Amino acid sequence: MSTEIKTWEIIDGKLNPINSTLTDNGRKETEHLEEWIKTKTDILGNDILIIGQQVYTKSGPLDFLGIDNNGNLVIVELKRDKLARIVLAQAIDYASDLATWEIDKLSEICIAYTGNTLEDHLSAHFENIEIDDLTINQSQRLLLVGFSIEEPLSRMIEYLSSNFDMAINAIVLNYVKTSNGTELLSRTATIPEDIAKEKSNKKKFKIAMSDEPGEYELDKLKVLLKNYFTRANYSSNRIKNVLLPSLLSKKSLTRNQLKKEFVKTGEAPDESQAGYFIALISSQLGHAKKDFLRQIIFYEYPDNHWTKDNFSLRDGCKELVTELLKELK
Repeated sequence: MSTEIKTWEIIDGKLNPINSTLTDNGRKETEHLEEWIKTKTDILGNDILIIGQQVYTKSGPLDFLGIDNNGNLVIVELKRDKLARIVLAQAIDYASDLATWEIDKLSEICIAYTGNTLEDHLSAHFENIEIDDLTINQSQRLLLVGFSIEEPLSRMIEYLSSNFDMAINAIVLNYVKTSNGTELLSRTATIPEDIAKEKSNKKKFKIAMSDEPGEYELDKLKVLLKNYFTRANYSSNRIKNVLLPSLLSKKSLTRNQLKKEFVKTGEAPDESQAGYFIALISSQLGHAKKDFLRQIIFYEYPDNHWTKDNFSLRDGCKELVTELLKELK
């Protein structure tokens, strides 16, 4: 069944229907509705962060590009009036293109829209998340926003969500202007938000941790390292560009010395930011499945049971690391 929201104003104890629209009151999608969403993204959901507007895709520009606190992209398509079923095909078309986008491209879009890198933007707005624990763009969510919805589209959304666990929802807005000139905007969702969020939360996972090094043959080890260092991952690039070169020139580095190396190379603006980068690197080194990193990088826990420090290359790895960095340039 299609969703329709009606509003009445109570005047002198009587219900007076309000049949105002954006158009009736000189409001426009691009000039007003989009600005409202930009200033208060909670209207889309409290786990969504906007990183781009009018983002060009192979199928044309999408209204808003967002990302949720699981690292999934959110395709937001706005309609000033009714959401028709053709909007679903349009959103899926966008998603088919965005599914191939790498983190570097997403970060460029984020910088253009917010002035911050994707990493910094996520860290600033989502608490209690480890950036490198997120698999960015693992999947895409579709969010259709309008002022009413056709019954066929509502039915299709419920079908795709219920039977295929597709991360899709429709937000139906209701704009009213009261007799005294007050403007109100309310919302309802086709799929209850707690259910939609539960589908998104299925993307979360707990990463197994370990301090055990790998035991790969040299050829296999080199392949694993190359694959890792050619990924679009902030910490893998920092290990490649700062940590490994520093360990080649010095026998070992304390955490504080490594902070200075980050600042010296220009990878971090100050030691405080460098400390944050090192924390992310430490997390990468501790992932159980990244035992190939621990096969070449050694660390200790000198002060407590959880902070990695005193980084060095393992015996016999200097030649391999030198050759690897040369090939990756």
